[in-house]
Amino acid sequence: MECYPCRKNDEFDQLPPRERIAADAWWRVAHGFNSALPGWLILVPRRHVTSIAELTDAEASASGLWQVRLSRALAEVTGCAKTYVMQFAEKEGFAHVHFHVVPRLPDLAADRRGPGVFRYLDDDQRLSDAERDTIAADLRAALAGGRYGSPG
Repeated sequence: MECYPCRKNDEFDQLPPRERIAADAWWRVAHGFNSALPGWLILVPRRHVTSIAELTDAEASASGLWQVRLSRALAEVTGCAKTYVMQFAEKEGFAHVHFHVVPRLPDLAADRRGPGVFRYLDDDQRLSDAERDTIAADLRAALAGGRYGSPG
């Protein structure tokens, strides 16, 4: 079975901004490709692991720092009230551990809050590549200069 995150990690130097918002030695940040919600981020390990228990201590430590840094940058860029962080890695081709870091906007409809946020995935109104690249650039700028601390 092909692993989508590994394929993207192998193409790291050629990835568009939406697939390489930020990275360190252990993690890569991408905008979700099938989301209609601006700022739906994916935090993916740069090596193949299928269980959180397989993460090294360094990867685990960095993942927590990334989640906080990304949440702060999302608040700045999207105006979100908070973020949701989820990890399942069950879909075929996506068993590679990855965390969804998702902005919960202040005006988000009640039926789209909590688990309802998944209605934004595979939506007919998904964001275009250009829209995701614009959001990626804004997030990269928010993360620049270590304003939110360094994960590494």
